[in-house]
Amino acid sequence: MYIENTINELKLKYENEPEFLQAVEEVFESARPLIEAHPEYEKADLLMRMAEPERMIRFRVVWTDDEGKVHTNVGYRCQFNGAIGPYKGGLRFQKNVNESIIKFLGFEQTYKNALTGLPIGGGKGGSDFDPSGKSDSEILRFCQSYMTALYRYIGADTDVPAGDMGVGKREIGYLFGQYRRLKGNFENGVLTGKGLSYGGSLIRPEATGYGAIYYLCEVLKHQNDTIGGKRIGVSGYGNVAWGIMKKAAELGAKVTYFSGPDGYVHDENGVITEEKIAFIEEMRKNDPMHCEPYAKKFGCEFVKGEKFWGVKDVDILMPAAVQNDVDLEHAKKIKESGVKYYIEVANMPTVYEALEYLRKQEGIIVAPSKAVNAGGVGVSALEMSQNAMRLHWTKEEVDEHLKKMMVNIHRESMEAAKEYGLGYDLVAGANIAGFKRVAEAMIEQGIF
Repeated sequence: MYIENTINELKLKYENEPEFLQAVEEVFESARPLIEAHPEYEKADLLMRMAEPERMIRFRVVWTDDEGKVHTNVGYRCQFNGAIGPYKGGLRFQKNVNESIIKFLGFEQTYKNALTGLPIGGGKGGSDFDPSGKSDSEILRFCQSYMTALYRYIGADTDVPAGDMGVGKREIGYLFGQYRRLKGNFENGVLTGKGLSYGGSLIRPEATGYGAIYYLCEVLKHQNDTIGGKRIGVSGYGNVAWGIMKKAAELGAKVTYFSGPDGYVHDENGVITEEKIAFIEEMRKNDPMHCEPYAKKFGCEFVKGEKFWGVKDVDILMPAAVQNDVDLEHAKKIKESGVKYYIEVANMPTVYEALEYLRKQEGIIVAPSKAVNAGGVGVSALEMSQNAMRLHWTKEEVDEHLKKMMVNIHRESMEAAKEYGLGYDLVAGANIAGFKRVAEAMIEQGIF
């Protein structure tokens, strides 16, 4: 009853934080065989300690627009768990950001980072600032104000933020510039996702998408299948989806469906040419809200205001956009479509009931986002290593490190599930493997 009692206590305590509660329930329920095999966890109150962030920082961010009007936003940094290394996780600038979302992302990041095998803890941050429609100078002023509030809490051996939604290379540059101004020295290991001219890593923008495809290849290999010729449906067309499109095309597959806030595109020939991939890159930079321009340029189908979950002419689905994108009704349509592989990429893109439904269905393999999308933070950690050693690896070297990392994550997830008699349950396996590493570190470091 230890797991149930903890979850119920958390539901009473955080009834207005649904995203966070969903993430906690998924991890604890998936790791049940491991937790029940270790009664010492209850004595140490381990689950409640895992569910509470070590530190939750909230601050105001005041900035001035181009007309001289003053605006006030809320900034966050959740330093969730540092048991295995400095806190590591992205910053998200998006108008729907709130404390619940930041906490759930920090919680998920803890186990994702543990799966990489690298010495990095879990953290997340951001603000309810919406960069859409803002001028470059407005974004600069906001980033400088945000970092002025945050800089005293971060550092290469303390907390290393990165980019996320709404925070790309430009924003990281502005944030790092303000950090350098405030600190008076060049601590290039304090942020990742930096430009190549000042310590960034090659293939970082593509890393999450590349890693997702490498993980998919391991799933296919386990099923005696290959990626060549596969048709893929990807939600979104941002950095992650773009990376998926590039690596899939390189390996002989093709993304035939992708979506945006305005609807979805069906390109039966696939996003496989350099022209199409380059257009996607420009479109995501210039208009992150509309994917219809792609359909107009390349003469393919666009369906306004709809999602493509349930289409029958794909082999693989990869939700790669936002959390809670796939609900139970969508999951039922996915099952009916006959698709064999459901590979989560975005952070918690499937609501809990829908994920549990898909996991119970025969004929469909489900892989969890905390394993599949770990390549992004993995390459961020490699950037930290390059900064510490004053090295700069080639694109091929970074890509090879990334591929090995994703192969290891799949293998460890598979072995963890097998150890507890769960067969090829990648969701449970990933949660068990990540949970085990964090739990061991916390127990060995005592009670605090």
